[in-house]
Amino acid sequence: MYLSSIFLNNYKNYREEEVIFTSKVNCFFGLNGSGKTNILDAVYYQSFCKSYLNVVDRQNIRINETFFAINGHWVKDGKDITIQCSLKHGGKKIIKKNKKEYEKLADHIGLFPVVMISPYDRDLLSEGSELRRKWIDSIISQFDKAYLQTLQRYKKVLEQRNALLKNMFEHGLFDRESIEVWNDQLVQSGNIIHEKRLKFINEFLPVFQERYNYIGLEEEAVQITYKSQLNDAPFSELLVQFEKRDAFSQYTNCGIHKDDLVFTIKDHPIKKFGSQGQQKSFVIALRLAQYEWLKNHLNVAPVLLLDDIFDKLDTSRVKKLMELVSNHYFGQIIITDTEEDRLRHLFGNLDIERKFFNVEKGCVTEIL
Repeated sequence: MYLSSIFLNNYKNYREEEVIFTSKVNCFFGLNGSGKTNILDAVYYQSFCKSYLNVVDRQNIRINETFFAINGHWVKDGKDITIQCSLKHGGKKIIKKNKKEYEKLADHIGLFPVVMISPYDRDLLSEGSELRRKWIDSIISQFDKAYLQTLQRYKKVLEQRNALLKNMFEHGLFDRESIEVWNDQLVQSGNIIHEKRLKFINEFLPVFQERYNYIGLEEEAVQITYKSQLNDAPFSELLVQFEKRDAFSQYTNCGIHKDDLVFTIKDHPIKKFGSQGQQKSFVIALRLAQYEWLKNHLNVAPVLLLDDIFDKLDTSRVKKLMELVSNHYFGQIIITDTEEDRLRHLFGNLDIERKFFNVEKGCVTEIL
């Protein structure tokens, strides 16, 4: 599977631009702000039906324009497939596969997998639990459509339960019969999500540890621990225990929406005790393990997007990544960097098909 071409129309800083890719290594270089990352973001959009960088879709429309469109031509299992993503001001997002619009965007997730490695990955270590939950959910959802549907159902039920708690607080009453209706639905979905998250971590952990020991400078004890209230007590019992707190706070204080992942090295939180090098190895290993897990479960090599990471890595870690590239571990790779010479040095001598592109003020030019 690979992306053969992409056409951007009013997407971010691109008015109209087409890029023809090779199925192997594609290198984009240019100054910061030229639009290199926006190319990767458009590819990511083709996979996830959303931007990697902007959660508000209308912010992806070029300034002073009324719409954006991203048309991608993919090759998968020997077949040519067209994916169209578009949005108009005031309209709904439209995703089409071979000109047929999806009834549910969830049906598209996982068909054209991509993995992005970017400087923002360190946020997985330093930011709040919501980001880590989204990360684990995005991986499982690409493989398990039922999981994504259950997750969406859980969020809707949680919103309804919280709205009921707020309404009861405002009217100075507690309607146990009404709250139990939402409790039952929350427990049903929450237990499924908890079980699948736990199973994923158990499968993912050894792959991650292997990748960390490969990319790192030395073997170290790294761990990912799935932290959940449901590990300690049945969800139905937790809802009873938190009933008074929920009524007072007007919010559901227990459930899988409170889950977190604890990243440690030598039994200590890596965000506090890990060196910069260890943290870099940790997040790259997370992404490489994500790539391998998806590759094995989807039976297809995801497109690997590398956004401006080579000036953030030392020579030894770059060398490890290049070993994987030269061994054809990855499928299609799309890379951005600020330095042309560095990209040519890294990939010029590899026995692999490659293309080089210059990006300047929203214009892409292929160069030899």
